[in-house]
Amino acid sequence: MLLLGLITLQVLCLVHCYPNGAPTGACEDMMPKHAGVVPQPSPAPYSILTNTKRYQAGMPVTVTIIGPQYRGVLLEARTEGFNDAYGTWKLPPPDTKFLQCSGNPEGAVTHANTNLKGNTTVYTWIPHDTVKPIYFMATVAQQRTVYWLNVRSNILTNENVGGLKLATDASAGMAEEKPLLLFVICFLVLQILG
Repeated sequence: MLLLGLITLQVLCLVHCYPNGAPTGACEDMMPKHAGVVPQPSPAPYSILTNTKRYQAGMPVTVTIIGPQYRGVLLEARTEGFNDAYGTWKLPPPDTKFLQCSGNPEGAVTHANTNLKGNTTVYTWIPHDTVKPIYFMATVAQQRTVYWLNVRSNILTNENVGGLKLATDASAGMAEEKPLLLFVICFLVLQILG
């Protein structure tokens, strides 16, 4: 009888809570799926800070969730108007792991256990090539029954927005070609004159 009771409790915990990370089904709406528990209506005591306001394809961005210690997390990068996870995460910090979102095995980061995480837990995100502004979105749980949805960072813009970087690169390429072009013209003038 005792064994049956323990098995029932374990099954209920597996069905009603996720101590080892968010389920893949939470990727779009970022709801923890804790049975019978709703998100906190108060403003979140958390904020998401980044080490930059601009991003560039392939260049890592450091992301930190600032606030009280927390046990659960689901963290994604998104573009405005879409619920798909964007980019990939580098090796997750201790007590966290990758979560496959939007078909990307490294599209999100979630908790690997209920150990406390805090301001020293640093996540590293690697952007793909795009010109759309992005932001980071998180669900943060202090405990199973106390969590906040839609914890959001400021918007990061692509360093190459509006072709400015491309135009600069193009003019740099022309500047490299000018000495060669000048040399060829001088050589031809000397050949004609000589």
